[in-house]
Amino acid sequence: MTTSNGTGTAEREAAKIWAALDGFRIEVPSWGFANTGTRFGKFIQGGAATTTEEKFADAAQVNALTGASPTIALHVLWDLPGGKADVPAIKALEKKYGVKSGGINPNLFQNSEYKFGSIANPSAEIREIALQHVLDSVEIGKALGSKDVSLWIADGSNYPGTQSIRRRIEWMQEVLGKAHAALGPDQRMLVEYKPFEPAFYHTDIADWGMALELARSAGPQAKVLVDTGHHYQGTNIEQIVAWLLQLGQLGGFHFNDRKYADDDLTLGSIDPYQLFRIFHEIASATPEERKDIAFMIDQSHNLKGKMEAMVQSVVTAQELYAKASLIDQEKLAELQDACRLIEAEECFRTAFWQDVRPVVREWRAARALPVDPLKALADSGYVEKVTRERGSRNTSSVSSYA
Repeated sequence: MTTSNGTGTAEREAAKIWAALDGFRIEVPSWGFANTGTRFGKFIQGGAATTTEEKFADAAQVNALTGASPTIALHVLWDLPGGKADVPAIKALEKKYGVKSGGINPNLFQNSEYKFGSIANPSAEIREIALQHVLDSVEIGKALGSKDVSLWIADGSNYPGTQSIRRRIEWMQEVLGKAHAALGPDQRMLVEYKPFEPAFYHTDIADWGMALELARSAGPQAKVLVDTGHHYQGTNIEQIVAWLLQLGQLGGFHFNDRKYADDDLTLGSIDPYQLFRIFHEIASATPEERKDIAFMIDQSHNLKGKMEAMVQSVVTAQELYAKASLIDQEKLAELQDACRLIEAEECFRTAFWQDVRPVVREWRAARALPVDPLKALADSGYVEKVTRERGSRNTSSVSSYA
């Protein structure tokens, strides 16, 4: 890395980057390796994972290339269709591929009984079905040693007057309270939010304030999960991150990018400066405040190759996290307090414009990792190999996300 401040500064900056990368971990989602699509259809890729084992194999390859993704998030309905009975098979996959199970994701949106909601459904019987699925997910997490149970609640309504918004709040509080009571001492429940889709008039957990209040109501082991795609245009996501850090309620992230709404594009592909700003808020937090923040990718790779997109995303996250580590927090605070606006902004922006890639390559080489993970993936022939092996199964695939 070359700087205008001399060799000593360059060495200090390199040391910051190495330390940041050594501590950076970002989880990959099992469903990111499988065939996905849009509401109008599914786009088949010959090399997409068709089984849970293939998802573990792909995740292991990503970790081997990047050194940053030792865990894979699991979706209960898609990866453990037999529930807790499938835990031994998952443990065998962990041992075989050297990748551990990460966040456990219940599915509260796909079954037909959830047409009018899951944990906020007017039917007590259906709410009980949803609760039992969450409780089963908690038990799966305990058995696998997974810390987080991540809840995305797709509940809501499409037309005014068709549902009682307030009664649905009460039903959600009741279910989440029971789920929290079932958590083990080392587990957390992460409550996600989304302003719209699939509900278009009102979504039951539509913003971070609703998620925060539901988490607080549930209990101390419940935190808020921030999906970077789940916001209205122009939302200051880093301000939300700062508030949740201040309140001790930031549980983790689902990272992706968007141009219009919840587009599920690869992180940093549209606005890398936004992710840098988010990482800055984390970098400026105390070690205690940031030690348990879970970073996870949650994207839909419909047009890009599954493996290539996942490796590209992890590498992008590493580079932007490294950039954020270069901000001189002490100097920035002084400039902010003195209201020296131009100098403060330049202190901030200079870190973003640094080309950290040479130092990142040095770090990779020192850790016996490929210096260019995307090139290493291409040279390995892995994508071609799995495409040959999985091609016929993908051609006949009819499942929608599993």
